[in-house]
Amino acid sequence: MTVAVRSFAKINLGLYIGAARADGYHDLRTVYQTIALHDVIRVSIGRGSGIEILCTNKDPRVPLDSSNTCYRIAERVLDELGAHGRVRIEIEKRLPVQGGLGAASSNAVATVVALELELRKTRARKKTLSPAARLRIASEVGSDLPLFLVGGTVLGVGHGEEVYPLPDLPPVAMVVATPEVGVSTPQAFADWDAMMQGGARDPHTTRNHQLTRPLASDRLFEVGCVLSAWLSGLPNTGAPAKGGSRAGNLLLDLVRTGIENDFEKVVFPQYPELRDIKGALESAGSPYASLSGSGSTLYGLFRSPGEAAKAANRLRKQGLKAVATSTLTRQQYWKKSLVAGG
Repeated sequence: MTVAVRSFAKINLGLYIGAARADGYHDLRTVYQTIALHDVIRVSIGRGSGIEILCTNKDPRVPLDSSNTCYRIAERVLDELGAHGRVRIEIEKRLPVQGGLGAASSNAVATVVALELELRKTRARKKTLSPAARLRIASEVGSDLPLFLVGGTVLGVGHGEEVYPLPDLPPVAMVVATPEVGVSTPQAFADWDAMMQGGARDPHTTRNHQLTRPLASDRLFEVGCVLSAWLSGLPNTGAPAKGGSRAGNLLLDLVRTGIENDFEKVVFPQYPELRDIKGALESAGSPYASLSGSGSTLYGLFRSPGEAAKAANRLRKQGLKAVATSTLTRQQYWKKSLVAGG
């Protein structure tokens, strides 16, 4: 028997970086939003022991050993439940690697879901992980994993691993552009630190300065207020409104409040083609376009699915890899996660 689970991607609606912490991480503020693009994870359990990782399209950047996030989290789940058997995890890659869409983290959480379901089917014992255990295991494996245990619209603080479910934003049409270039997240953080230590201008002040810890904390407090003001002004249900007015309000508020992704300040100078793609999304009619995470994926939000489809077609004619899709509410995220028939 095999259990198949869709491994949905995420985007970041704003991402703000604070100072480096003693543990090597940075304090962050971001709003995660799950979207309909996905990989597929298939898990089966047979006789024997060990964990086997396969990737259907054999992307060389996807590790097939114990460094893979799916392997690492499966190992922890088996240990937590005291379960045994040979676990086979097949990753059907559709999302870009090093793309800023949280693909590896989403793959790992989908593995947890599929593995628990498969264990329930193949074992008389019905023991499952508690929500607290899932969250603990996920945060041990990676900062982005916990958000995929929630889905929909999620506030991320700490170094991104501390997550809080927010009232769902309305479903919004969007275009995702995935360049061939991959951006290293550790390098992007290192470039950010180098920029701030060099006396970069803080966008929340009118002077240049080094970003010391107190200043970084003040900055995150300020942007927290901006995010709170934006979120508190939105309706608190995920139900679509007639004429797409709620989606339109979301776009207007994003533009009005100037919510942005700090990584653009260091990634765009290194990869100017990514700045050009953001410009292409805006030229194609997106009122709000942004880098997702540290990139290299960019997205543009649109007022309607028709406008998004037209824009994606325009970008493809320019030689860009672009696809029209939409955001997912929390209910949609979980309802669509299982793949019928495996």
